[in-house]
Amino acid sequence: MAEDSVEPQPQAEVENSPEAPLPSTPPTPTRTSYPSLSLQIWPPSQRTRDAVRSRLVENLSSPSVLTKRYGAFPIDEASSVARRIEEEAFGAASASASADAGSVDEGIEVIQIYSKEISKRMLETVKARAPAPTEGSPIAGDVSPPPAAAAAEEEVSAAESEPPVS
Repeated sequence: MAEDSVEPQPQAEVENSPEAPLPSTPPTPTRTSYPSLSLQIWPPSQRTRDAVRSRLVENLSSPSVLTKRYGAFPIDEASSVARRIEEEAFGAASASASADAGSVDEGIEVIQIYSKEISKRMLETVKARAPAPTEGSPIAGDVSPPPAAAAAEEEVSAAESEPPVS
């Protein structure tokens, strides 16, 4: 029965033994060259343009400083006005963009123009639609300064017009 006994097989070397080779570290992967990342700011996506229009509708039709001063638009009118404002601003900004507005800096400049055009056109639109001031209502921008400020302005102008004392 000695033949049936299983001889112990030599065990593999223990990984932590001093004679054991250290586990090989995987080779450092070589840098894979990825296509360059392109960030394009201009022109905005259709989704962004729709969000701008939606925000314009909200600004023109819901209570805000702007609508309290100049009056609110009904939603349907605000929607058509917002579309017109955004399209005109987009056209103006596109016209100012160079043919190869590929750099981020150029795109940022065009976005700033787009934003300013929207603001300018929105203000022009609400002012044009505002009711004409009546006889008893003060005209915006025609409000006289408080008495203390008026007195201070008179003192400054008087001091500026006096000749220097020798």
